[in-house]
Amino acid sequence: MMIDIQVLTILREVDRTGSLTQAADQLGLTQSALSHAVRRFEERYVVKLWEREGRKLRLTLAGDYLLGLAIRVLPQLEYGTAVLEDFARGRRGAIRVGMECHPCQDWLMRVVDPFLSEWPDVDLDVTTAFQFGGLDALLSHEIDLLVTPDPIEHPELEYKGVFDYELVLAVAETHPLARKPRVEPQDMTSETLITYPVARERLDIYTRFLAPAHAVPRRHRTVETTDLMLRLVASGRAVSSIPDWLLRGVPGVKAVRLGEGIAKSIHLGHRKGTASAYLDGFMHLAATIRI
Repeated sequence: MMIDIQVLTILREVDRTGSLTQAADQLGLTQSALSHAVRRFEERYVVKLWEREGRKLRLTLAGDYLLGLAIRVLPQLEYGTAVLEDFARGRRGAIRVGMECHPCQDWLMRVVDPFLSEWPDVDLDVTTAFQFGGLDALLSHEIDLLVTPDPIEHPELEYKGVFDYELVLAVAETHPLARKPRVEPQDMTSETLITYPVARERLDIYTRFLAPAHAVPRRHRTVETTDLMLRLVASGRAVSSIPDWLLRGVPGVKAVRLGEGIAKSIHLGHRKGTASAYLDGFMHLAATIRI
């Protein structure tokens, strides 16, 4: 037989208030109902919980033990109840965010701080393993939210656009291309192009700019970090296709339009039917953060 939680609650309340009458009032019971619950418990376990000394109640050894148990256990059960209520209201949980966007880390960190403040009981994990298949990770429940500039439509997924940008060519201010209003594909044939380590078939400068014109750069190399990429560009050693927002305030580097312009958007993808209050909260915050 499990120990009746009601009796633990009664013992704790009697200890707090000092009387059966006040304890009954606090618990929303009549004194008769409270006494009956205690008597039923005593009969079941063949113990006495307290004895009267005049108008006062004195706990027996069994009663003292149960009071200690109540003080230890009831707060945990009450906390557990609150946690379950938070789960039911969507106030507690976890979000695993996967990144398919190399330069989005700085932007994402601007979302993370206010989110953690607003949702203190929701865990957040960010995966920056850029080579993983974001679509497969989302569908296989490895992640809950995918940050991507290239949403792939799927009947089980939904996407929300959070901000727009333009892919531009970053060149040194002293580079001859810096004097042009826009770059044409053939201008790239004598250049060293730096990109993030992403397959060419997923690089817009190839798929939307160079490949249609059957042009290729003189050399193509990859780097992991935006900072190194911009330092190499500023030194005049290479050019790079990069989101325009990353070049704001960067000394020695200029943005030049690629042809007629390459418009892009960052999207957040999630599985249909998995939206929660905190996931909606994250996406709402993401849509308000501008670089």
